[in-house]
Amino acid sequence: MSVNTKLGAGRAFLRSLYQQYADWGVDFVKLDCVFGDDLDLDEIIVVSEVLNELSRPIIYSLSPGTNAKPIIAKEVSGLVNMYRVTGDDWDTWEDVSAHFNVARDFTAANLVGVKGLKGKSWPDLDMLPLGWLTEAGSNDGPHRYCRLNLDEQRTQVTLWSMVRSPLIFGGDMRKLDDATFSLLTNPTLLEINWFSSNNMEFHYVTGSLSSSGKHSFSNHTEDKEKINVLETRVLALRSCKDVKANGWSTKVLDNNVEKVCWEENSNKRKAPFCLNKREALSASEGEMVYQHQNLGRLHLMVTERTELCFGASSNRKLTANEISRGSFSRCRSHANQMWENYNGTLMNSYSGLCAIMDFVRASSGGIRSWLATGRRGEIYLAFFNLNNQVTKMSAKISDITNAIHATSSKCSGTEVWSGTNLGAIKDSISMSVNAHGCALFVLNCT
Repeated sequence: MSVNTKLGAGRAFLRSLYQQYADWGVDFVKLDCVFGDDLDLDEIIVVSEVLNELSRPIIYSLSPGTNAKPIIAKEVSGLVNMYRVTGDDWDTWEDVSAHFNVARDFTAANLVGVKGLKGKSWPDLDMLPLGWLTEAGSNDGPHRYCRLNLDEQRTQVTLWSMVRSPLIFGGDMRKLDDATFSLLTNPTLLEINWFSSNNMEFHYVTGSLSSSGKHSFSNHTEDKEKINVLETRVLALRSCKDVKANGWSTKVLDNNVEKVCWEENSNKRKAPFCLNKREALSASEGEMVYQHQNLGRLHLMVTERTELCFGASSNRKLTANEISRGSFSRCRSHANQMWENYNGTLMNSYSGLCAIMDFVRASSGGIRSWLATGRRGEIYLAFFNLNNQVTKMSAKISDITNAIHATSSKCSGTEVWSGTNLGAIKDSISMSVNAHGCALFVLNCT
């Protein structure tokens, strides 16, 4: 719902609406489509002012967070209590792993737990899609259990806790199984999420691929092999002012088929990426689109015979893994599949963004680690294995204590998920972590 907040009538409507919510005893409101790409700062401010005047507190949340950046979040963090910083999170490993960079960026920008509406505000990584679920975009089923395996579920809830993202369960409470309940109520995760500080991504961690899936620990530093990280090309969306957006050219094949191709400036020997070009379809039945609006605009297809067209956004909300990337779907006359090709760019009629070929890290996934300190002086260390096979991960105690400016050098501790008592740790801490899994250490250093 969009309200003209510049009019007195619009502001009066919002005051009456939220007063009604308060009278009903509502504790939480989420304002959709006013943040990220759809930023409407005026409405966010007016609603914040209205909620601030109410006699009872109501948690104020913003969603969705498509293309949300820290610089935008700094404009709203003091007005709200939480705000989505990713697309919709579903139970796929691709969605989970897409949150690591976002979590790093918003934490590094010092946006976790800053002053907000009648309290504090928090970057929101979205609900936890655990337990009994439906398919994305369906409220009526078919229903099914979460597709993430136990290691992947532990990785998700551990990352959310280390980042201090709001923990909101996205499954069916009526069919809460024991394993899901145990994850959601884990006392260490809740302690970290509620009370930890100095939360940060920790960069001084090494890893080597392991052939064993068993947990192992080491108290001494070892030389580690570097893990190969591959890069792959993806279609991405950027501002048309970006100099990288200029790289498309038209080619005509022998059969008069036209293609729009991205030339690899850095590697002339590499075959260019091409999409088939055709004039945009006329409006189909039931779609109120006039043909003259599409003159000069193109559909870009995977192949000449495949009715799949490149679009700047899908008809559903984008998942966390799809943000800033286009997607292919059945060819339609919707503006999100309309492209204009001029001066070496491909501009989308729906978003105003331009398509480029970008490089992303892929395949092995890599390793990540996070640090935080507890309210009683304990240190929380998390290892995350984004690789597709078991990886032995290690970190030096000196690097850990230096990162949090501690003078301690003697540490002991436990690993949460295995329950292993590490005893006295000498120089480093090591563990073999399952594919897509994590290890969570609680360290006490003196």
